[in-house]
Amino acid sequence: MLSRLAAHVVPFFGRLTVTSDPGARVEPGSILVVNHTSLADPALVLAALRRRLAVEPVLLATSGLWRIPVLGRALTREGHVPVHRGSAHAAAALDHAAVALASGRHVMLYAEGRIPPRRDAAENAPEMFRTGLARLARATGAPVVPIGQAGARRITSGGRAKQLAGVLTAPVRRPGLHVHIGAPLRLPDDVAAATALAHGAVTEAWRTAAGALGEPAALGGGGPAASRGARRRG
Repeated sequence: MLSRLAAHVVPFFGRLTVTSDPGARVEPGSILVVNHTSLADPALVLAALRRRLAVEPVLLATSGLWRIPVLGRALTREGHVPVHRGSAHAAAALDHAAVALASGRHVMLYAEGRIPPRRDAAENAPEMFRTGLARLARATGAPVVPIGQAGARRITSGGRAKQLAGVLTAPVRRPGLHVHIGAPLRLPDDVAAATALAHGAVTEAWRTAAGALGEPAALGGGGPAASRGARRRG
């Protein structure tokens, strides 16, 4: 339902384009990892995956969404996985994701673990990754598909008033939105190395997406510092 809804709604709010690397594909039981910049970007990526690859993934998302009456029931019915951040139940999300992968479903997650607290609508490189992605890939042997999105912050970003204004005006402004799907990776068993490799691949996919919109692709994140931070925060 979420993927179908996104495919119909996103074109109303902006002009979505999708590209992919040569050889990009999504095998059954793949982990899809995306950069996180806005409340709007899950819808962009779901719409792009359905359009380009006919893929409708299981989404790992903040548990707060499950408290919304109608949406919460729909998320549960379709097998999406709540992430209880900062609680003793947080690790259970990876167990549920592993079950979904074993059944051949695709799992989409945000390795940054949060939306960067920025008030402007500019693009910026992905933040440091947490280690959950690397641990899930090691436990399941699943391939990882890096995905970069840009433009979601043109729909909604900043404080509550600015976010509401962005959503209300987007159908008139129709901002450019772009999703780029990278070639799949097999991550090494070493968690730090795997985290750094995945971060670099998503950053490159994001650069491609930002470049397609003519956005300056700011440097930042990545490299040894990212893996060190991921070990501390994972």
